[in-house]
Amino acid sequence: MDQISAGDTAWLLASAALVMFMTPGLALFYGGLVRQKNVLSTVMHSFFILALISVQWVIWGYSLSFGSSMGGFIGSLQWLGLNGVGLEPNADYAATIPHQAFVAFQMMFAIITPALISGAFAERKRFKAFIIFSLLWATLVYDPVCHWVWGVGGWLRNLGALDFAGGTVVHITAGISALVCALVLGKREGYGTEPMDPHNITTTMIGTAMLWFGWFGFNAGSALAANSLAANAFMTTNSAAAMAALTWMTASWIRHGKPSVLGASAGAVAGLVGITPAAGFVNVPSSLIIGFLAGLLCFLVVEMLVRGRVDDSLDVFGVHGVGGIVGALATGLFATTAVNEAGSNGLFYGNPAQFVKQLIAVVVVAAYSALVTFVLLKLIDMVIGLRVSREEEVQGLDLSQHGEAAYQD
Repeated sequence: MDQISAGDTAWLLASAALVMFMTPGLALFYGGLVRQKNVLSTVMHSFFILALISVQWVIWGYSLSFGSSMGGFIGSLQWLGLNGVGLEPNADYAATIPHQAFVAFQMMFAIITPALISGAFAERKRFKAFIIFSLLWATLVYDPVCHWVWGVGGWLRNLGALDFAGGTVVHITAGISALVCALVLGKREGYGTEPMDPHNITTTMIGTAMLWFGWFGFNAGSALAANSLAANAFMTTNSAAAMAALTWMTASWIRHGKPSVLGASAGAVAGLVGITPAAGFVNVPSSLIIGFLAGLLCFLVVEMLVRGRVDDSLDVFGVHGVGGIVGALATGLFATTAVNEAGSNGLFYGNPAQFVKQLIAVVVVAAYSALVTFVLLKLIDMVIGLRVSREEEVQGLDLSQHGEAAYQD
């Protein structure tokens, strides 16, 4: 127990709380973007995931993600029910904090990842189908990919792929899976012919601020210590978010003639996503470039490729999928051991092999996430059905799925 650092432990527990705060932030971000009749159902997705995956993580999720490696592809069940996970540090992951503090911190990542996907099928998915899908997806997609990238013995970790705080593990898995969900479920009734404007952009902006605030725990907490690396990750996170917010808003202003409040909000999130895999491997000037690229490319994909063609209700793929890919590849360009000796130099620092490793990780994780998500959706659809009925969708999911209304007229 004398190995434990009080400062590191305090920072990690605070970071875990910050990351937990992101999930209700996501609920407000998404809740403001849907129509009034679907607010509660959308918020409930994030809130329910907080409870569901907390239990899944304790029983088997953590062990599958971080247990002793079985061929580099999945963790063993040695820590089933957190058996053997005590208060002594586990030097394989964090030598100066209690093992349970590491479990708690990683749990918050496992929670928000399936919650991100819910934005793609908002306003049309059965709640029962959502529950089953989320539990299976966390077990069959998140946990294995988490082990590949972060688990000791994970094959992508052994390959040398870098992901500081979850660009691949969180955002590519969720973003690609969201695109598959949108395609399999199909478009909402009236999509393209009826107004589907956000009912409360103010709520969305509050959610954005909560996400930005919580993201400091997400990225700077991933240093797993109160040290200079955490400070670097804190600065790169804020710089990228700010640059991306300015970039998306400016691009939207040029295209639509007015500076969009919603565009600034989406841009900030895109920048936060883009810097996530790189935050502890790149310097601050590089984070500005990554923020610019994430803001511009996510905007272009949403505006030019996705919207109107695919009903990804809340642009999960365009922001998280594309942002995660941009960030993962940018890590292969801008990473430098001057920031993190435990990392690697990227292409611009004389090591083109790192970019190749990042590309392999992106392609494999995207393909795996897409395939498993597709199979899960098809199986669930065959057994209980994915979508609510047309009548339930027209009525709104708040009443049809939960029997409650967000606003009493």
